[in-house]
Amino acid sequence: MALAKEDAIRFIEKLPDDYSMDEIMAELYFKQQVEQGLRDAEEGRVYSHEQVKNMVKEWRKSSGRN
Repeated sequence: MALAKEDAIRFIEKLPDDYSMDEIMAELYFKQQVEQGLRDAEEGRVYSHEQVKNMVKEWRKSSGRN
């Protein structure tokens, strides 16, 4: 856990000094989500373009938006 804390501190130190707490939190959340996405991709937890197109088609159909 100390590594995550150190990583967060280094990341925050690179942000502009005038960032608000909300902006810092948003940046940290974005960083976390990107890192999770990269881990997912490395581990094969992804959808192909064709799969996503079919998922969107089904969602639109189920919401009456054909």
